[in-house]
Amino acid sequence: MSLRPAIRPAFGRSPHRLGRDVRFGSVGIAVQFVAWAAPMSVPWVIYDNASSPVDILLALTVPLIGPAVATPLLTRVQRQRFAALLGVGITGPPRARRQLWYHLLAGPAVAFGGVLAWGFALVGVAAATVFLWRQQAGRLKFLPDATSAAYLTVGGCALLAIAYWLIGALVRLDTRAATAFLGPGPAAELERRVEDLTESRAGAVDAADAERRRIERDLHDGAQQRLVSMAVNLGLAKATMDDLPEAARKVIDEAHREAKEAIEELSNLVRGLHPAVLDELGLDAALSGIAARAPLPVRLRVDVPERAAPTVEAVAYFVVSEALANIAKHARATRAGVEVVRAGDRLRVVVDDDGAGGADPARGSGLAGLAQRVGSVDGTFDISSPLGGPTVITVELPCAL
Repeated sequence: MSLRPAIRPAFGRSPHRLGRDVRFGSVGIAVQFVAWAAPMSVPWVIYDNASSPVDILLALTVPLIGPAVATPLLTRVQRQRFAALLGVGITGPPRARRQLWYHLLAGPAVAFGGVLAWGFALVGVAAATVFLWRQQAGRLKFLPDATSAAYLTVGGCALLAIAYWLIGALVRLDTRAATAFLGPGPAAELERRVEDLTESRAGAVDAADAERRRIERDLHDGAQQRLVSMAVNLGLAKATMDDLPEAARKVIDEAHREAKEAIEELSNLVRGLHPAVLDELGLDAALSGIAARAPLPVRLRVDVPERAAPTVEAVAYFVVSEALANIAKHARATRAGVEVVRAGDRLRVVVDDDGAGGADPARGSGLAGLAQRVGSVDGTFDISSPLGGPTVITVELPCAL
């Protein structure tokens, strides 16, 4: 929940909201009265019996010492007041100095403003209803005449409007001061926000990976199986129907060939979404399949004694897959190397080739997408690709999210 209070105009509030603001301000006045009543009574006792400058100095400092000593208790009380009456949650460890600023200055100032608003309201009610008092009291000489009563009524309404506005302004001011002084400092709040964003990002990455797995399963168990069944039926038709016209046989042959090509394309798509072998057997088996399908020799070394998080393994898999695809398409290389090693809580992936070099993520060769994917799990992406080669891609990933 954000600590920043919502800014709402002082006028135009509903009666329920006005009543809530009045209760909130009244409780605040009561808290400040309790916090300051006892410390303020001590100086008079000391001053009446003062016999030295030390006694006078003590009389002046006791009112400040009392709230300072009671700061932790006052902070808890104020936080409960904001949570119960306004629904504003103020959490986190505040700094002692910032708490003192609120309890010694901001809180008393707002409470004084609340007393002033109550005074305006009471005087305004009395002045605005002066004609009612005239009717009830008859012709008493101390009551004003009709002209003065009219002026008093207008002035009373103005005081009521001022009190109405002041109550709302004090609630907003008190909320801002409390969130600034009783909540965590800017550094702590920034750290909390970073933690929240890290958690939400990890959740989004996991959700995206889970969605890819679901799509992979649906394609594998649904569309791919239907295509396989169709290809099998077409193959049987081609093999068993000898009396078909030549034109019909050509159509069946073409349909059978396209079905097999569609199966191959869909298989590649399914593997690109999320290979099932990665979940079942881990990185070693999954990367071995990529190396075997590559159009050039690939030297593969996988040393992962303990598996990383599924999302991290998926990122490592796609880094290798995309890197080898780029090597085959653009590098004009004769060989490639892949090394995946786990060291502590980091997974290191290195892909190299002996191609022409000059790979640049800014030119849209697919490397920019790899860097973004690596960054999504707080990994690091580095590429060295001078003209003439060799090209080396180094990726480091956290094993846990």
